Amino acid sequence: MIFAESDIDAIWLTFKLATTVTVLLLVIGTPLAWWLARNRSIWKSIVGSLVAMPLVLPPTVLGFYLLILMGPEGVVGQFTQAIGLGTLPFTFGGLVVASILYSMPFVVQPIQNAMESIGERPLEVAATLRAGPWDRFFSVVLPLAKPGIITASILGFAHTVGEFGVILMIGGNIPGETQVVSVQIYDHVESLEYTQAHVLAASMIAFSFVVLFGLYWFQRKQNLNGFRLGS
Repeated sequence: MIFAESDIDAIWLTFKLATTVTVLLLVIGTPLAWWLARNRSIWKSIVGSLVAMPLVLPPTVLGFYLLILMGPEGVVGQFTQAIGLGTLPFTFGGLVVASILYSMPFVVQPIQNAMESIGERPLEVAATLRAGPWDRFFSVVLPLAKPGIITASILGFAHTVGEFGVILMIGGNIPGETQVVSVQIYDHVESLEYTQAHVLAASMIAFSFVVLFGLYWFQRKQNLNGFRLGS
């Protein structure tokens, strides 16, 4: 397969976006997942529903309202202009914000499930050893939730790579700035450049298969290890 220069730029931008979003989502999503795993109030249902909304919401709907919020007349747009950042739509920063919101459930939910499966016993034992809340979180919770965190990282990265609707709404199609692989494929098809579209699309299929195969292999390995430890 031979990629055009514009395709290589799109691939690099996609990798940069997915990496940035995944790292930020882990920083934001891990404490949020811990709060959701521990909270029992009505706020858990409200926040959990908001986090999960991108799973059922059409990407264009989310993109449309983000475009309004981050535009010149929007609340976020006025704030970013006031601090000298300008507006976020049609910039890489805008893509990062939109992708974080759109991929959040793919990171938060696996980590939350892993943290909920820990149970109370390990935390109670750590507390009897005089471990404070922060010590318990970093020395007990995070190590035990490691499989969920790895799964979340893979899903968050892969989902960001495959985004299209939100990306097109917020970023448009600016080469080198917002033109990621999914948008580049769309651009090739619009231009009737089917050979180039085939090359990129086939690469995305191969990438998706490798990611999913690796994820299922990792989960199977974890399940087998858990079975052996429980035997």
